[in-house]
Amino acid sequence: MQEESWRPDAIDTTVPSVARMYDYYLGGDDNYESDRVACEELLKAVPSTKVLAVNNRRFLRRVVRMLAADHGIRQFVDHGSGLPTQDNVHQVAQAVDPASRVVYVDNDPIVLAHGRALLEENDRTAVIQADMRDTDGIFGHPETVRLIDFEQPVAALFVSVLHCIPDESDPAGLIRRVAERLAPGSFLVVCQLVSERPEIRKYVTDFMAEATGGHWGRVREQREVAAYLDGFDLLQPGLVEVSTWRPDSDLAPVQQTDEWIEWGGVARLG
Repeated sequence: MQEESWRPDAIDTTVPSVARMYDYYLGGDDNYESDRVACEELLKAVPSTKVLAVNNRRFLRRVVRMLAADHGIRQFVDHGSGLPTQDNVHQVAQAVDPASRVVYVDNDPIVLAHGRALLEENDRTAVIQADMRDTDGIFGHPETVRLIDFEQPVAALFVSVLHCIPDESDPAGLIRRVAERLAPGSFLVVCQLVSERPEIRKYVTDFMAEATGGHWGRVREQREVAAYLDGFDLLQPGLVEVSTWRPDSDLAPVQQTDEWIEWGGVARLG
């Protein structure tokens, strides 16, 4: 667990962070007491949350490997990347081709600090601190300009982050703004937390909004996430619960509960 004595000035460790809570669920060390308390409290109401986080991470690995190996994608922009853990996007992509380039984007200063330390010897990867809604700032950032050629195909990742964006910030509009800037042959990877049970949506949305000091959007319904990618060419099997998206084998773990799930898929731009 994160040493309490190491507290960058920009971080209020008394307020849980979505990135650090996710790190805790994945068994990471970069979290504080406030994050751990919030995670354990959330598990009381939605006990599948930890398994859901693990399955989401496996989905990310499968998608990146597939895009790099099967579609020749060598450029990735990971919006709301979270803290470094095992099998990060750059590690998966560069295992296919060491020339692959990755830009991680997150607004949590601890992500910036730990990410830069991890990547200081990898000149094909960068971490930038930015709000994922600031498309102009992200695309115009010096590190993005250095690494990403937007005349060539890019994979734009929005994996388990859009539930952090409130409705007034228009997550569907964000997806379309990014898509408009990408070359033909690019891909969008989108998933977010959904529930078809109104009481779960309300409980988790209210709990996370209060716990994170308002740094949260909303648990949504499947139909709302489907609207994000309306009109785009979805790869098979379309939009699904992510543990069922092209599993590595018939024995791969599948989400066993449906109180809430990570739901999404991959779209190709023509």
